[in-house]
Amino acid sequence: MKLIRLLGFCCFYCAVVLLAGCSGKPRAESSGSATKSEAAPSFFKVDPATAGTVTGIIRFTGKAPTPKFINMRDDPACVTADHEKAYDESLVVDQKGGLANAFVYIKSGLEGKTFEIPAAPVILDQRGCMYRPHVLGIQTGQALRVVNSDPLTHHVQAQTNPKWGLNQPPGSSPVERRFIRSEVMIPVLCNIHSWMSAYIGVLNHPYFAVSKDDGSFEIDNLPPGKYMIAAWQEKLGTQEQQITVQPSGKAEANFTFK
Repeated sequence: MKLIRLLGFCCFYCAVVLLAGCSGKPRAESSGSATKSEAAPSFFKVDPATAGTVTGIIRFTGKAPTPKFINMRDDPACVTADHEKAYDESLVVDQKGGLANAFVYIKSGLEGKTFEIPAAPVILDQRGCMYRPHVLGIQTGQALRVVNSDPLTHHVQAQTNPKWGLNQPPGSSPVERRFIRSEVMIPVLCNIHSWMSAYIGVLNHPYFAVSKDDGSFEIDNLPPGKYMIAAWQEKLGTQEQQITVQPSGKAEANFTFK
């Protein structure tokens, strides 16, 4: 009799375990499966059939400043590294009044749109004891690759977003950094060579440009719409104007600094 009761209890226990296994919550997916189930970021895609372009000229009126020669005699290695004479790049004006190194960007009109981060890094080179280029643009999250092409040590410092600095001896590997938020503009200095400076414009979209030696710029693949476009120059400040980009159209935005 006891044996029969024991067998009955065992059968009842097994049935309870089996039912619990069938009716219980499903097992949690592995971390790999959970990652796959997460929604991919929704990036805004520009329709190439309707994308437009903004072009313009950045001009300087008044007497053009005389290019200021940079004397590097405090570091003989820089004199050797800089095979051409170096000049201050804070205000570069050509013979026709074209203003170089102005950062031109869409300031507003793209709200609510998220853009994919470019995979290719933006290069900031230290060559001839100068930062090259002097002004550049980058998207938030995009890699900034800092290179030292000189046969001497530099110490590059980004002053904000967040602030960081690093030594780069000659022959060292490039270093990559990323900026976490939009900011126009971030100063970059070298605490070894006081004349070295650059500026980085960080935006959460790809619609920016740096004016060329003749003052010209172009921003393409811009979706149709109304925008506020701005032009920043390190010595002369910032100007803004409203523009409208028609479907497949070309808008013009010219700026004159005094």
